[in-house]
Amino acid sequence: QVQLVESGGGLVQAGGSLRLSCAASGGTFYTMGWFRQAPGKEREFVIALTLSGSTTSNLDAAKGRFTISRANAMNTVYLQMTSLKPEDTAVYYCAAAKGPAVDGSGFSYWGQGTQVTVSS
Repeated sequence: QVQLVESGGGLVQAGGSLRLSCAASGGTFYTMGWFRQAPGKEREFVIALTLSGSTTSNLDAAKGRFTISRANAMNTVYLQMTSLKPEDTAVYYCAAAKGPAVDGSGFSYWGQGTQVTVSS
């Protein structure tokens, strides 16, 4: 059974930083990434990283402020967020795919989400 468990969300002031973590179990995942959903908006792709080291990102959302990495065990993925803005407030979801997932499509497995709130 595949499980993705996120952690690290919380409340932070504008300009601050947070690091989200996602631990996956139940398989090996070639692509792991992050999506987010703000209140009243659709879920949007943020960034993803493959086992081969390729990164894809939604530049409008990340704009160089978000960095993705994977732990040596490769089934844990991190999202380092810096210079946070109130518009980054959203539920952040970890996602995983056993194969390539390009530009945010192709993910089969999802976490429950972790709330990130950025105050102005």
